[in-house]
Amino acid sequence: MNNSELCSISISEVSELIRKKDLSPTELLEAHLRRIENINGKLNAFITVMAEQARKSARLIEDQIQKNNHIGPLQGVPIALKDLFNTQGIRTASGSVVMRDFIPTTDSAVAERLRQAGAIIIGKLQMDEFAMGATSVNPHDGASRNPWNLNCITGGSSGGSAAAVAGRLCMGSMGSDTGGSIRVPATFCGIVGFKPTFGLVSRYGVLPVSWTLDTVGPMTRTVRDSALILNAVAGHDSRDRSTSTLPVKDFLVDIDKGIKGIRIGILEEALSATIEPEIGEIFKKVVIKLKDMGACVEDASISLLKPTKFLNIIMLTEYATVHEEVYRSQGNQIGQQARNAIEDGLLIRGIDYLKANQEFKSFKEDAASIWDSYDILIGPTERITAPTIKDASENKGNKTQIPTLSSLVKFFNITGSPSLTVPCGFTSNGMPVGMQIAASEFNDSLVLRVANAYESATKWHMRLPSML
Repeated sequence: MNNSELCSISISEVSELIRKKDLSPTELLEAHLRRIENINGKLNAFITVMAEQARKSARLIEDQIQKNNHIGPLQGVPIALKDLFNTQGIRTASGSVVMRDFIPTTDSAVAERLRQAGAIIIGKLQMDEFAMGATSVNPHDGASRNPWNLNCITGGSSGGSAAAVAGRLCMGSMGSDTGGSIRVPATFCGIVGFKPTFGLVSRYGVLPVSWTLDTVGPMTRTVRDSALILNAVAGHDSRDRSTSTLPVKDFLVDIDKGIKGIRIGILEEALSATIEPEIGEIFKKVVIKLKDMGACVEDASISLLKPTKFLNIIMLTEYATVHEEVYRSQGNQIGQQARNAIEDGLLIRGIDYLKANQEFKSFKEDAASIWDSYDILIGPTERITAPTIKDASENKGNKTQIPTLSSLVKFFNITGSPSLTVPCGFTSNGMPVGMQIAASEFNDSLVLRVANAYESATKWHMRLPSML
């Protein structure tokens, strides 16, 4: 295979080549490092390339394989991390100049588990400053650029994570999602983005936005690849008390069972909201396909867009708590978007935060009844395709002008439900569209199963950006 072909195959495909010794981890890594060198200047996806450390890891893994010590399907696979996951001895700046000198002394739980699974961590990825934003137009590092149109945003805050996977700079990445920050950039960049059930994956060593809402998850080119990564990183971690103690099953066990008889509800409100007409037409075809595949599909009248002021109160209060000290000492070095959020959070009264938490609990309890009628809920992931970087930013302050971003995905941050976006088509101007698939808490395997069935029946994920 040539360099381009090596960087375009899936994790599941490459793991078999490595296992059979038809491909060495060093060869695979070097192909990706060359691609980063050639392409990253266009995409601004990687902030830090861990070439030396990655090469050392690749050599060690090769020795394991030569001794027939096979530890799993991620062995030798280059994976990158959003730059808020701590990496021992490697700077973790979280998109901010005030953290440019922060060198963690330990790995995040995700980095630990990926290494234990044999993955090679190849680098750290661009993001909105302190993960506050939906565009990845960073005031310090510049904008990450969408591989489908370099003038367009990737979405955020895990923008570099999406661009790197879509641009074939790594085989998978990890992002974080507080209100859509995995799923929005994934749909804008035409890849799979999975927000697992809250508490399924440890957030230890990940810079928080909101302890109540934060989730971390994989971003990949195929659904199966997301399942492979989730198998490696999921499970209880005593260092993160929010992680579930429930046993974790193999997420690949049911992935090929198909969707015959599964009750799927179409989120009517997502379609009746102000969405681009072409997205609506694409989604009609999605529904027809799912019915043809044997699913029981019907409309579901659920208020995704119900006023949820409590969500912002919780998020901003917790965000301000995380960053208050650095704001007091170095606030003039923080970009306007992140600084505004901190200042807003500092103004929220304690009594309002407590009331918001009560509303949050009530909302979540009420939403649980949805799953009495449906196994799965689906809808467009976003109302629009990726806007231009120019349209997404004001001349001053890099504040988004796009009010609709994330509005269709935040619901599942409140419920804690697993929610995945999978490519489901392209508009006439060549921009990708995603379908959101959600299920009740800890039904992550069912989400992966439905997404895999649709992906296998359509092949949208096989389309390449023209720049590649």
